[in-house]
Amino acid sequence: MSSYEPPAEYPGYPNQPGYGQPAYGQPAYGQPAYGQQPGYGPPAGPWQAGAQLGLPDGVVIASQGRRVGAYFLAIPLALLTCGIGYLVWGAIVWGRGTSPALQVLGMRAWKPERRGVAGWGDMAARNGLDWLISMITCGISSIVSFVMFLSDEPLHRTLADRVGGTVIVHDPHRRLG
Repeated sequence: MSSYEPPAEYPGYPNQPGYGQPAYGQPAYGQPAYGQQPGYGPPAGPWQAGAQLGLPDGVVIASQGRRVGAYFLAIPLALLTCGIGYLVWGAIVWGRGTSPALQVLGMRAWKPERRGVAGWGDMAARNGLDWLISMITCGISSIVSFVMFLSDEPLHRTLADRVGGTVIVHDPHRRLG
């Protein structure tokens, strides 16, 4: 009796082309997995940009949604405090690198070159110059600033951030003091 041997054209037979090939969608032996080839990593996110800015652990660059929320929160806060209260509140919290709307949402202005929170003078220059430029341009700079904010990835900087040299960060665990 002789042992059974499959025909030469039997698929999967060791001497046939295709035998030992990876399953469909799997990388060939010795090749990197799909999506892990050089240059195909995930896009730069706030965690990577934050590392370059020297942010403490747990502090991240504020998202666009949080920033837009602060922008629209400033309007009712100013109305509720009759404007004067908002200015006094702002002058007090500028020393901690924030503004009333940013403070309510847990955000601060970060100075990357100093690797620290913006001070009172930084915030006064940032907000004062932004207000002055907006008044001179009849609000056109505010529209330009908003477009810059939407297109500036991953830092989400407005014109005021660029003037003041700041980046707005979210500090949910209050690590910045």
